[in-house]
Amino acid sequence: MTIRLHHAHQTRSMRTLWLLHELGVEFELVVHPFDKSLRSEEYLTLNPAGRVPALEIEGERMFETGAMTEYLCERFPQAGMGRMADDPDRMAWLVWVHFSETISQHTAALTQQHVALYDPATRSPIVTKLESKRLEKCYAALEGRLSTPIENRDYLLTSGFSAADISCGQAVYMAKHFARIEPFPELAKWYQRISEREAFQRSLPPEGEGIYASTFYPPLEAV
Repeated sequence: MTIRLHHAHQTRSMRTLWLLHELGVEFELVVHPFDKSLRSEEYLTLNPAGRVPALEIEGERMFETGAMTEYLCERFPQAGMGRMADDPDRMAWLVWVHFSETISQHTAALTQQHVALYDPATRSPIVTKLESKRLEKCYAALEGRLSTPIENRDYLLTSGFSAADISCGQAVYMAKHFARIEPFPELAKWYQRISEREAFQRSLPPEGEGIYASTFYPPLEAV
């Protein structure tokens, strides 16, 4: 089987990269710069939105990370990253796999403000403060889930580590550049736990090759 992932460092495609490492399958990684080359005619045949990731499997092409996560977990069930339709954790698995996009949309807005907009005059202190607070609301949702008083709540699902942790964990990895997780103790412990996994470490960008020049961007102040 030929699997090829089109990836750019410190983007949503890291979510799929991490999952592929956890699945333990062979794949080819094509790293793209995070620039206008993603809008080339050639690349748009892989992802018509001009974004990463794009996934090629046996001649077929996919885009959208949530769809990739569902497909890959169903294609390789032996790795235990998914939860099938008859599993008691299936509903929760779907919720948290897709909640990662709720987190990521706020991170994307902040990335645009702090990184993509080169002219400081075009950046909005209101937007950066609002989106940072929205990230904290997402953190609170994760904190609530991880604080549920059941035995062995080390991960988002009662049944253990899964692609739900991968999806939300990667989203938090990005979000941490704009909103701190330390005020959320269960979230912080969970994040430390999952970020120590070998597959997570293998998915990180080489030093200096990500899209963020800083590890943390505080909200902008009005001038």
